[in-house]
Amino acid sequence: MKKAFIQLHIAVFLAGFTGILGRLIDLNEGLLVWYRLLITSVTMWILFAITKKLRKIAWKDILQLSGIGFLAALHWVTFYGSVKVANVSVALVCFSSVGFFTALVEPLLLRVRFKWMEMLLGLVVMAGIYLIFHFDPHYKTGIILGITSSMLIAIVIILLKQVMKRINPETALTYQLSGGFLALTAVMPFYLYWFPTRYLIPDANDWFWLLVLAWLCSVVAFQFSAYALRKLSAFTVNLTFNMEPVYGIILAFMVYRENELLSKWFFIGFAMIAAALAIHVWVLMREHRQKKLNETHGIPSANH
Repeated sequence: MKKAFIQLHIAVFLAGFTGILGRLIDLNEGLLVWYRLLITSVTMWILFAITKKLRKIAWKDILQLSGIGFLAALHWVTFYGSVKVANVSVALVCFSSVGFFTALVEPLLLRVRFKWMEMLLGLVVMAGIYLIFHFDPHYKTGIILGITSSMLIAIVIILLKQVMKRINPETALTYQLSGGFLALTAVMPFYLYWFPTRYLIPDANDWFWLLVLAWLCSVVAFQFSAYALRKLSAFTVNLTFNMEPVYGIILAFMVYRENELLSKWFFIGFAMIAAALAIHVWVLMREHRQKKLNETHGIPSANH
């Protein structure tokens, strides 16, 4: 459990750079994600083939992972769309709503009981987001894209966790991202028709940041988060990933001075989000101590 938390937080820290990189790269959000998936998929096939971590899987699993990969691709497109339409802070704070969507969607998809404490903490996060942007209506499009992105990644993590119960992370991630790349390739002509751009080929600067995004923030971060996902609940992973806005927003403040564009309501709302995170950590620690105590006294867990 401790190792899983450490791996998860390393992945979250690396993910915190993605918003900054999205603004540094001049490609539009669709092409940015297409190149990211291209580099990441090729890298994973080579790396995991050399290390012999890829496994043969059934066509049914390949199709399922490809579908999950397409949802993940849409998540990135809407996320980077939020970055480019609004700013890094808007996109990352909207990402905090992933915990709420997980608590809401997971029981519906997996037919398990609602966890009301998780739902309540998710609602606190949503309230913080509402408070932040209540007085900034010019961020409306960016907020809609950011919330959509959050909902999509919540679904992806829930579904991926089920698949990785029987497939190792390297194989699952390689097929997921490869399937997402192929699906995005199929719809890219339509996307470029609706959102035309003359800037199709990255320049040297964009190639550098795309490689950083693909290798460090994708290959490395995905492996860590995948291993953590096998040990921790989807909600725990999602809520912990709410630290991504913390890292990313601090970077945005340092690099782009976005703090000068945000009102006091941003910091009040963000404090609410941080409080929800702190309460969740306290609840997890309490549950862990109670579980250990029960095991010591031979008391069966309530989950059995």
